[in-house]
Amino acid sequence: MAIILNLETATTNCSVSVVENDNIIVLKEDNTPNYSHSEQLHVFIKNVLDKASLSFSDLDAIAVSKGPGSYTGLRIGVSAAKGLCFALDIPLISIATLESMAHQARTESCDFIIPVLDARRMEVYSAVFNANFNQIRETKAEIITESSFSEYAKTGKTLLLGPGAKKCGEVLKHTHFDFMDDVIPSAKEMSKLSYLKYQKSVFEDVAYFEPYYLKDFITQGKN
Repeated sequence: MAIILNLETATTNCSVSVVENDNIIVLKEDNTPNYSHSEQLHVFIKNVLDKASLSFSDLDAIAVSKGPGSYTGLRIGVSAAKGLCFALDIPLISIATLESMAHQARTESCDFIIPVLDARRMEVYSAVFNANFNQIRETKAEIITESSFSEYAKTGKTLLLGPGAKKCGEVLKHTHFDFMDDVIPSAKEMSKLSYLKYQKSVFEDVAYFEPYYLKDFITQGKN
């Protein structure tokens, strides 16, 4: 049995879950446009542990969303996770933000899943997954044009999901594209991924771990 605390702060959603293995015990989150993570995150952590009748000493690991995303949001989440791991002497697990977003897709209705986070103007952070949630194209920052992701839409149903999906839909017109702009990164989808890494002992070096900022791009984007 493993008790894992999951922290998601890569976007405007401040999201915390505590799970037993991959089963969520308590989830608490608040999606506001003002990035209130610095005020809410530690309060949410205490709330979920209290509601689960757990203490910090019951935790076996802490998982954190590693990005890409907001520089400030990622820094707050990773700093909290590293601090707790140091204090409790437990492993740190990192979960790719776009991968956990992809798991919100209904795979029976698509062949390709493309989670997209909004950057600035027509820029997004994106990755491409197949219907088995295997990543088939690297994570990168890109400017959306009429030809973006066309190689996937030509061969199968292609779902774009996340805060960047709305502006993608204004440009991408192939009939195989579908869009879900109400999807946001959440600690809910982190649970299965963090437990899988825990089982395989895929841990980060707490001293040296840094978020995946995409720094060369994020300086132009939203924080």
